[in-house]
Amino acid sequence: MKIALMDSGIGLLAAAAALRKLRPDADLVLSANPASMPWGPRTPEEVTALALDCARAAAALEPDALVIACNTASVHALAALRAELEPALPVIGTVPAIKPAAALGGPVAIWATPATTGSAYQRGLIRDFAGPAAVTEVACPGLADAVEHGDDAAVDAAVADAAARTPHGTAAIVLGCTHYELVADRIRAAVAPTADPRLTLHGSADAVAAQALRRVADPGRTGGATLTVLHAGVPAALPAAALRYPQGRILAAAATTA
Repeated sequence: MKIALMDSGIGLLAAAAALRKLRPDADLVLSANPASMPWGPRTPEEVTALALDCARAAAALEPDALVIACNTASVHALAALRAELEPALPVIGTVPAIKPAAALGGPVAIWATPATTGSAYQRGLIRDFAGPAAVTEVACPGLADAVEHGDDAAVDAAVADAAARTPHGTAAIVLGCTHYELVADRIRAAVAPTADPRLTLHGSADAVAAQALRRVADPGRTGGATLTVLHAGVPAALPAAALRYPQGRILAAAATTA
């Protein structure tokens, strides 16, 4: 079995690590274009073009499914990717986990990039899935870039800024950017002093990984646990910044580089 994941950068690590835990034998393809980051401020047309390039590079290696491990790309490019690649290649998008967070009944904060915060897309998800829960949208300028570069000081500053704008008593935080899942522990620590004691964080990696495996046509086919990294379609090594996060270390330790 071979599963491909695409993102602008290392935000795909969370879903890739989740897949590795569920299927240790799976061959994984990580297709990104970190030189083009950030995607958030780009036009929908630019995001779609970049996402298509990453997806096509991954699809050339004939995976059994492709995960769009990026909220921005899922918003702007999912329809185009599915139109080009399905039904031959199942394409799985990433959606913020608003519904399970809101189902717990307490106040919800959605941490997302400035481009996503307040967008018609996110407001639509809140309208459709938040129910009666009180929801606050919290923009996190600079956080994804800081995570991408493994800049601890910048991560801490961006997290502290967003935490200061998260309402007291928040019971659930939705991580609306895949990069944020890599620093979930730091986010929890920053918010916990003023949050509801039952605070929960909701990422999308586990759900996306499970859905990808459900979409594979032959789930019984085994793989060799290889890891292939592509940057703008060119074979590359796992970025050094990836090893600063538990998910990156899981992938590096468990895989045979293809």
